[in-house]
Amino acid sequence: MVFAVIVACEIGFWILLALGLAGRYLWHWGRLSTALLVSTALLDLVLLTAAVLDMRSGAPFDLRHGLAAAYLAYSIVFGHRTIKWADARFRHRFAGGPAPARPPKGGMARARYEWAFWLRIVLAYAIACGVLFGMEWLVSDVADTRGIREFMYGLARVPAIALIWPVSYTIWPRKVESEV
Repeated sequence: MVFAVIVACEIGFWILLALGLAGRYLWHWGRLSTALLVSTALLDLVLLTAAVLDMRSGAPFDLRHGLAAAYLAYSIVFGHRTIKWADARFRHRFAGGPAPARPPKGGMARARYEWAFWLRIVLAYAIACGVLFGMEWLVSDVADTRGIREFMYGLARVPAIALIWPVSYTIWPRKVESEV
């Protein structure tokens, strides 16, 4: 059940995002557009509720519950940026807006960009761990929660692997055209 809710929430996010942006730029329905874009956050509550209810009904913790926590953390940290990213591209494509800004191509500006992105990944990891601890506290006497810590250790690979990019851009910065 939880995996189906994760998939439904992901599909629902992109549908609400597309409808919200279409409402804003194609149909000029400002209030409806704002309501649709804000409602993407409600999907996170639906997902968290489904995961906790599943575990409270006796289901042991497994990958599905961990993915629900990771999805929620991603939405908290990167959701607004994802909406801004899509909004800039939609505005450019359908409303004659300026071309979306791109990250710096190289130099220390790119290294700072990569470090800031990595710090967001670390923040998402910390939030996911907090959500997992919260899930464990909410359901500890009902379901088997032993896998929560194992999932956290496995999830720690994401920020560890993502560290490659900021370190590489710091040690070996790509030269930008103005520096050549």
